[in-house]
Amino acid sequence: MRRSALFVAVLAAGCALSAIAVPSAFASSPNIYSAEFGDARPLASAIQRQTVRYDGPYSPGTIVISTKERRLYFVLPDHQALKYGVGVGRPGFTWAGQTVVANKREWPDWTPPSQMLLRRPDLPRHMAGGIENPLGARALYLGGTLYRIHGSNEPDTIGEAVSSGCIRMTNDDVTDLYGRASIGAKVIVER
Repeated sequence: MRRSALFVAVLAAGCALSAIAVPSAFASSPNIYSAEFGDARPLASAIQRQTVRYDGPYSPGTIVISTKERRLYFVLPDHQALKYGVGVGRPGFTWAGQTVVANKREWPDWTPPSQMLLRRPDLPRHMAGGIENPLGARALYLGGTLYRIHGSNEPDTIGEAVSSGCIRMTNDDVTDLYGRASIGAKVIVER
């Protein structure tokens, strides 16, 4: 399967979320970050990572995902958070709740879940990790779910509701989050 055909199939079967209230605990700040990914980096998303003020109830190290806003916040010390653009689940594939980062992988392999294969039997049964893999550069596995926070080689999906429940980030952003988030970190998904 050609790369573009595979990504179209993955977008149709996809991973992400949708619909929630914008967390009032977060306020925008002009401090915009940029990261280097190297030669394998696809085009960057138009949504820039930035530091924002955070006055909410969660402690540093917590990941808060607003599916309505289509943003992920990594809570920092001193009333701050990093704000990332994310792709979320399309209608019918949204969810909310609390979980933890159960595992982390660099350049993860991808084995579509059986539920996804029922919807899309044309998908590959397994793909080795690498730049062609739809999970991208890094994946954080969400305990007790089929979902992941993972990279994407389709940065135009960031800010959209296109997946089957996973949270998509650019490869730059997921690599940054991967380095900050610990296994066991609390993950709050709001809608």
